[in-house]
Amino acid sequence: MKARIKKIEWEADGINSYFLTSLDGQDMPAFEPGAHVDVELKPGLTRSYSLVNDPKQRGYYEIAVHHAIDSRGGSRHIHEVWRVGEVVEISAPRNNFPMNEDAAHTVLIAGGIGVTPMLPMIARLEELGKSWELHYVAATPERAAYVDRLSAYPSARIVYDGIEGGARLDLAALSEGAPADAHLYCCGPGGMLDAFVALNKGRPADKVHIEYFSAETEIATDGGYSLELTRSGKTIQVAEGETMLDALLSAGVDIGFACSEGVCGTCQVKVLDGVPDHRDHFLTDAEKAANSSVMVCCSGSNSAKLVLDI
Repeated sequence: MKARIKKIEWEADGINSYFLTSLDGQDMPAFEPGAHVDVELKPGLTRSYSLVNDPKQRGYYEIAVHHAIDSRGGSRHIHEVWRVGEVVEISAPRNNFPMNEDAAHTVLIAGGIGVTPMLPMIARLEELGKSWELHYVAATPERAAYVDRLSAYPSARIVYDGIEGGARLDLAALSEGAPADAHLYCCGPGGMLDAFVALNKGRPADKVHIEYFSAETEIATDGGYSLELTRSGKTIQVAEGETMLDALLSAGVDIGFACSEGVCGTCQVKVLDGVPDHRDHFLTDAEKAANSSVMVCCSGSNSAKLVLDI
């Protein structure tokens, strides 16, 4: 759908928030905490951004974009090109990071821009009168977004690990100290999430929730296998040096993708036969073991052929 950039605000060094409204003045489609929208920036460049605003605020969507130094084009495009009044193309909200509203206690852990999906979660938890705590780490106060909003909550703790006298976020202590029936949510850099997952392996999987906003993914480019597409009847060879997604797009297959790192789930495809070489951070270990789907942007194949439901 199309949306208009109504307002742009500075949130922290390198971080702007963008307020998107409908063209006809109607409410935006409803969303639940943890949801994101895919934003089409230009042909071949789509990125996913968490919705930041309270879900009750239906008049707009708010997203926050960190202008990353090592940007692959998404954040740089938004910071340099987007202006108030322009019309942009976005998807309907999708949620790969849903919140369990029935939890006795909720522990939210955020690193850097990973705080964005936590804000609507907090708004909803407050509305429900639920018990929660937030632990948010940023490098410096100047690079910490939404501190003004979070300072209103006694349950929100913010630390800075890049300043003299600062503190690191003790993930081990947070994990060990969380009640057994609590639900834990973490969003941040890849290393932080990997440590969080390792520390909570003993906790029931349905109580541990993560969302990557970027990942140090080793993308499969070995090639040497074929893709059999059951719906279109095509058979495609994936050559050495190209990804599965490259091969599909070169063959004219219309397939959605966004992050190109295996974190957002946009390019998930059902596997009917064969053994994928999973490289993503989206599927659970059980889902990977089942080999019933694959993220084509980053994964490869451990078998000579993959049969895909496309």
